[in-house]
Amino acid sequence: MNAFTLLPFIVLIAAMFLMTRSAKKKQQQAANMRNEMQPGSGVRTIGGMYATVKEVNEDTVLLDAGPGVDLLFAKNSIGAVLTDDEYNRIVHGIEHDLKSDADIVPDDASSLTETDESADAAAAASDDKAVDLGKKDATEDKADEAAEAAEAAEAKADEEPKKTDGDTDAK
Repeated sequence: MNAFTLLPFIVLIAAMFLMTRSAKKKQQQAANMRNEMQPGSGVRTIGGMYATVKEVNEDTVLLDAGPGVDLLFAKNSIGAVLTDDEYNRIVHGIEHDLKSDADIVPDDASSLTETDESADAAAAASDDKAVDLGKKDATEDKADEAAEAAEAAEAKADEEPKKTDGDTDAK
């Protein structure tokens, strides 16, 4: 046989070997993860349910899904063992942030430039009246719009000729 005719078969066999090897690695990692489960750790099942491990047996796991709800699952049905921070974030909505002790930045920048005492003192010392910037209230705007709409309707009515009963344009 020619070496070129055997080459595709050799490549195919090598590819199949590599694929099965990587699949076996993933299965081994999943088995190790399931074997290292301990009571108290948070898990996600392959169905998407989050629970806390209560008891680990040879082939089964007893999960605490809620107050008074204990479920028995096969070990193979555990999809992932979660860290405590990740489990608390997903199930309880608790964010463990390393920056939680840092200062909180306010939403507006005014408190960054002045303190409350200096702002109150500046407001008390100022004798200036409020400056009118030409802004109108919402009620004034609506009244103006209604008046303009009425004027436009009257102008349109004046432009159209009024017809009487006896007058027609038909010929």
